Amino acid sequence: MTKSILDYSGKVALVTGAASGMGLATARAFAEAGASVVMADYKQDAVKAAADELAAAGYKTLALACDVSDEKQVAALVESTVSAFGRLDAAFNNAGVMAHIAPTAESTLEEWERVIGINLRGVWACLKYELKQMQKQGSGAIVNNASVGALTGNPGIPSYIASKHGVVGLTRTAALEAIPHGVRVNAINPGVIDTQVARDVVDGDDEAYAQMEQAIPIKRAGQPEEIASVVLWLCSPGASYVVGHALTVDGGLTVP
Repeated sequence: MTKSILDYSGKVALVTGAASGMGLATARAFAEAGASVVMADYKQDAVKAAADELAAAGYKTLALACDVSDEKQVAALVESTVSAFGRLDAAFNNAGVMAHIAPTAESTLEEWERVIGINLRGVWACLKYELKQMQKQGSGAIVNNASVGALTGNPGIPSYIASKHGVVGLTRTAALEAIPHGVRVNAINPGVIDTQVARDVVDGDDEAYAQMEQAIPIKRAGQPEEIASVVLWLCSPGASYVVGHALTVDGGLTVP
């Protein structure tokens, strides 16, 4: 029988922001595909509970607390991953936050540093230490979570939009640096995905959220599992010729 390209048996995957949403769905998908999965999140209790649930179902998981805006914590995260499982084959740098809504002229330095620190500096730190390990191995694949916000502007969330544009630029640069070492780096640009972050965009207004869904050609928000399937494909041999790409997954939202 031919082995599936999405068979991660014997592989090790790392997912940040893994306590909920796209991160949790992707960690679960990696585990179901046979990988040993390290689940990281700053919400220590929540990520441990999620990992324990997967472990109870027979999957190999490890929960670790990590604030990705702290480079030392990220370095320790990757070190602990390799100590526990011996290697690192796939990573989904998913941890991120939404900006508090305010136009640029009314935004604050504190908010800028919070959002950029997690969404962009956090991805940089994860990339830095993941690449060190993968390049040493001579193999691996990384997916960074950007956003359709990387493709356009959006009034009221300047720090978020800037951070996601930055993630795509960082992805392209890291991809060119890493591919000679056998490591692929890509990104995804999710559209409206049914997570808490998406609801935060409309400040929890259910009516506004429903209107946002109706503006999408597919007429619904995406599900976290639909993002997970894309991440697993990008990390798989099936995407072996995909390098430095930011794949938009948005139900047609940004189709011209």
